[in-house]
Amino acid sequence: MVHSYGYKSGTRHLFAKKFRAHGMPNLSRRLQTYRVGDYVDVVADPAVRKGMPHKYYHGKTGIVWNVTPRGVGVIMNKKVATRTLRKRICVRTEHIRPSKCRDAFTNKLKAYREYQAAKKAGKTEEIKAGVSTRGSKIVKAKKQTVKVLKRHPDEFDALLPY
Repeated sequence: MVHSYGYKSGTRHLFAKKFRAHGMPNLSRRLQTYRVGDYVDVVADPAVRKGMPHKYYHGKTGIVWNVTPRGVGVIMNKKVATRTLRKRICVRTEHIRPSKCRDAFTNKLKAYREYQAAKKAGKTEEIKAGVSTRGSKIVKAKKQTVKVLKRHPDEFDALLPY
């Protein structure tokens, strides 16, 4: 048989739903509000055929530039040969979700604004440089159970070809 190169070719696993996640999307997916300038992830839902994006845009992040009653216009970057094109695609709301790509940045910005407000009020604490924000632990072991692994040059010299 001749290989076909249709619009949805090669999407058998790409558009497959996860185990026990089949069926139509919840109503909350449709009721999600999107505004111009929001960052969204384009993730095609195979249960909804209308307004599905091309497989190239599946899993990519874009910015909302247009909002209609049933769909959303998204600006995406597409790499073509040596250049990057800004593509405008229209997809239904079932095929997009709010992106978490800016969460770390917004949290950092919020913390900085709180710091600035505290600094203005004169209630700042000194930030210690080089102190990790992660917790630390000390592992205790008996002297007999610890085995030091190190390289013995004698073992490796026999493997050398010269």
